[in-house]
Order: sequence, then C-alpha cells, then structure tokens
Amino acid sequence: MYEPRTYRHWIKAGDLISFNIVVKETDLYIRASTNLRRKALKLVSKYRDILERYIRRYPTFLTSLEPLPVDENAPHIVKAMSESANRVGVGPMASVAGAIAEFVGTELLAFSPEIIVENGGDIYLKSLGKRLVGIYAGKSPLTGKIGLEINGADTPLGICTSSGTVGHSLSYGKADAVIVLSKSATLADAAATAIANLIKQPGDIPSGIELAKGIEGVLGVIIIKDDNTGLWGKVKICQMSI
Repeated sequence: MYEPRTYRHWIKAGDLISFNIVVKETDLYIRASTNLRRKALKLVSKYRDILERYIRRYPTFLTSLEPLPVDENAPHIVKAMSESANRVGVGPMASVAGAIAEFVGTELLAFSPEIIVENGGDIYLKSLGKRLVGIYAGKSPLTGKIGLEINGADTPLGICTSSGTVGHSLSYGKADAVIVLSKSATLADAAATAIANLIKQPGDIPSGIELAKGIEGVLGVIIIKDDNTGLWGKVKICQMSI
C-alpha cells in the first residue's frame, strides 16, 4: 500500500531543491536549482485566477466533456487547453493539470536552468542531464518496479498520466496508468485522458497505441493494465527499486 503522493519522490532529483505550492485545489511539487517558492506561488495564483475568471464568463469550459471552441482573444493558457482538447476529442479541463504544470514551469525557467513541476501525476520537466521517473500504476504489480529514463537533451518535456483506477479524475476506462510524452504537457495530459478512456481490459491496449500514434505532437506512450504493458514511440523503460 502506497501513501498518497509518495510517487512524488520517484523522480531521481536529489541534486535539486524541492518545495510544495498549494493554492485551493492546485497542489504542485516543484524542484529547481534554487528555492523559487515565492515566484512559483505568484505564478500558480496568476494562472488559477486567469482560469477562474474565464470559467465565470464561460461556465461550460469547466463542465464540458467534449472539445469547445474559444474566442481568439481568450488567454493563452485557455487557448492551449482548448487546442489540445480539440486534437484528441476530450473536454478542455482534461488538460488543466498539465497546463498549469507547463505554464508555471516554463516561466520558472527564467530563474533556474532545471525545473521539475509535478501536478497530480502530470509533470513538466526541464533537465540538463538524465532523469529517472518512477511509474505509479495503482495496484498493478508493475508499480514502483519500472520507470522512464529521460535524457536532458529531450527536455523540456511533458510526462502526463491518466488512470481509471487511481485518483479522482474522470476516466471512462480501467487503465492502471496511461503515460504520454509530448513537448507540451498540456497536450500530454489531454492525450493521456483520451487514451485511458479506451482501456477497459488488456486487449484494448493495441487500440490505445493506435490512438496515440495518430495524435500529432505525442512522442510516446506507455499503457499499463494489470501486469500488461504496451509501449510506443520515444520511450525508454528502466528497472527501478522504489
């Protein structure tokens, strides 16, 4: 049995300073070369405020389970979420955790050459060297046994996870974990949701792989259901001991 959010420590980054930022429902675990807590708190508050203001004007942005068009004058983060949702056929809020991780992380790069932002299992990662990211897949026997090896040259990178058996996020599927890699954490989050919706049994893994292949901007995917896995794309799996 794993305590909630123990997976936060499954990225090997002991050389960086870590801190938490909590604003309402947003709970980020951030690692950087220096303590950027105050700057990060301002950024989280800024992007939450942007989204909350937009949702007050357009409440369906919060509740829609299908793509929604947005005004060309909409804030950048809103347009990014809408575009990612449109690309994979889900509601725009399916990408909110990845979007906040990405937008906060991108701005923090002005103050630190390396940044890791984790938001409920969705990660924005910029590293100068190799990083190992442990995979949490609920009750699957693979939890804590395997991870991703990420080369610094491939970052910044979004590494986002969706699950039908872990957490509170809405999923129509029963995947233990669908992990998507993309240069955009916003897209990776939306794509992980869309792919996870397809996975109800191990036999659905090939369909999930085919969907991932067809999403422009997705670099790789890992699908885990029980002790079954499917891999595609720029994914390097390593053994881990958590």
